[in-house]
Amino acid sequence: MLKSLFARLKPYLKTYLRWVVLGATLFFLAQTLKSNWQEVAEIRLRDRGGSFLVLAFGVTMLAHTWSGWVWGWILRECDQSVSMLWATRVFLKTNVAKYLPGNIWHFYGRIREATQIGLSVMAATASVVLEALLMAASALPMVALALPGHRADLSVVALAAVLVGIHPRWLNPVLERLERVKLKGKLSDNPLFRMRRYPLRPLLGEVAFVGLRGLGFLLAWAAITPWEIDRLSLVFGGFSLAWLLGLVIPGAPGGIGVFEATAVAVLDGEFPAVTVLAAVALYRLISVAAEALGAGLAVALEGLRDRRRSD
Repeated sequence: MLKSLFARLKPYLKTYLRWVVLGATLFFLAQTLKSNWQEVAEIRLRDRGGSFLVLAFGVTMLAHTWSGWVWGWILRECDQSVSMLWATRVFLKTNVAKYLPGNIWHFYGRIREATQIGLSVMAATASVVLEALLMAASALPMVALALPGHRADLSVVALAAVLVGIHPRWLNPVLERLERVKLKGKLSDNPLFRMRRYPLRPLLGEVAFVGLRGLGFLLAWAAITPWEIDRLSLVFGGFSLAWLLGLVIPGAPGGIGVFEATAVAVLDGEFPAVTVLAAVALYRLISVAAEALGAGLAVALEGLRDRRRSD
């Protein structure tokens, strides 16, 4: 009876959990901003700060575009023949959907676009799951820079678990079971897909992606205050931890709230709170603007392609 009751309540609990997470993080940010409001209002960009922001925007735009290219690699590792330009365009077009409630609509959009051109549903689904795993694995070594002692060791253990889990020897049996359930015995008409090799190239691609995102944040930081070279690794590690938690914690579309709260919590004790708040706010604006521009360009290119085909 309790099991049945829990099953009925589970969808509602998930919904409320999302709102609790989002509400708690926004409350934390509001309290921090309230305590430092006057100082934040007095923040001004440095000389050449505008140049740093332009560079941050360009690097962040490159990161999103590069991530679409890496998704194309992941699809190819899943034995799907796709155009890299198609993968990049679809990735950019769907990326802004992660800001919708539920934080899954960008994945849904990519799977739908993939199946519309005849790709395997399971392969498309595996590609978006594998993409998130590879992103997390790529951020974990950098997270260790911001964590002291044994906590850093935990990130290494988590990294090892992810790297082992994505090996075809372990991942393929899981995917095959899921596909057998989905196909319900129709294997003759729907051959099972398998990963042929370890996804090393996509993993290295995601490492570059996280590195570009971190560089974008450092450039936004430099627009406000000069870099302290001996502490750049701490800033980069704090960003990586905040970005990772924004990626994996449910209930925060696009990581909004979780990313900002984590960055403030990790870096506040090491740097002035006003600097952290200003850098985080600037970077969020830069990231959203880059994603919006990427989506707009992708839609425009798609429309141009369709017009050419109709002529």
